[in-house]
Amino acid sequence: MNAYDEYMKGIVKPMREELVQTGFTELTTAEQVEETMQSLEGSALIVINSVCGCAAGLARPAVREALQATEEAPNHLLTVFAGQDKEATEAMRNYFPEVPPSSPSIAVWKDGALAYFIPREQIENYEMEQIKEHLTGVLGQVCAQ
Repeated sequence: MNAYDEYMKGIVKPMREELVQTGFTELTTAEQVEETMQSLEGSALIVINSVCGCAAGLARPAVREALQATEEAPNHLLTVFAGQDKEATEAMRNYFPEVPPSSPSIAVWKDGALAYFIPREQIENYEMEQIKEHLTGVLGQVCAQ
């Protein structure tokens, strides 16, 4: 591993832990993504994490708060890290090819299909509270069924 990779690994460690401490399973390889998605039942909240400011200040906090606020939690919490775990991120994005790659982004998966997708464009330039409310509403609709 070169010095740059080592540096970035140290920088993103707390960004990874923020979701893992919330209960997310971090998938770091394409194989982990395939195994997880092929055996997935019910609903899942999938966060495509990122090192950018809108992930740190908006997406991750909104996801954490939405999960605390909703009565309709998904069965699974999954995350991949764009720009860091490239193969895992690409493998996850292959499960929703109808949406352009976007990070950070939030996918809601239900019964083997993409039920809802919040791209970066609906995260940056919004208030954290707006994103939380948006996601809470989506979880309430998708996970209640």
